[in-house]
Amino acid sequence: MSKERFAIIGAGHFGSAIAIALSQRGAEVLVIDSDINVIQDISDDVAYAVCIDAINKKALIAENIEDFDAVIISIGNDFVARLLCAANLLDLNVKRIICRTMDANQQIILEKMGITEFLSPENEIGTLFAERLMNPTMISYLQLPDEYKIAEILTPLKLVGMTLADIDFRDNHRLSLITIRRAYEEIESNKINTKEHIIGVPENSTVIQENDCFVLFGKSQDIENFIKINQ
Repeated sequence: MSKERFAIIGAGHFGSAIAIALSQRGAEVLVIDSDINVIQDISDDVAYAVCIDAINKKALIAENIEDFDAVIISIGNDFVARLLCAANLLDLNVKRIICRTMDANQQIILEKMGITEFLSPENEIGTLFAERLMNPTMISYLQLPDEYKIAEILTPLKLVGMTLADIDFRDNHRLSLITIRRAYEEIESNKINTKEHIIGVPENSTVIQENDCFVLFGKSQDIENFIKINQ
């Protein structure tokens, strides 16, 4: 089975993080940036890293950009450069283009050009931070359509020692427990290290421990209610 191939255009903090994460998951990653220092810094972490100007169509053609499964435009503050890069990729019939956008107006312009997939890291980070301020026990979440959410929350202390049957997420809280992330202390080289493991599909007899983390699925309001009543 062939590797998935991705190109990342713009290797700032955000673009580099995407490139490294994809590479670590086994994808073949090409990073493009106009700053040679950035390219040198990331070259050991990805399959290919080239210093070219992404608004130069001939340079993109030379990298066979149209052959990649997806191209992510993660150029930062230069919206004009993002527009020109997107125009080049559209002209070259790239299969899938995902573009970073900083606000709604930028997204409208890109949509008019024909871009349909977007990344808005600033908005996502801001929303997650606000959620964590309101619900400090919520570690992360994925917002889904129709007000549904997958949320990762710290175990409320009042539930420690109870079994999943005692809690009865489905009937008592209208939630589904996807899994539990559990922290363990392990001795390695005479040092105690804390590691986390996933408890597959937990059974009703599973006893909740203090260092557990629930991964829940349900309506956003039901998750918030569960957090509030167990504080």
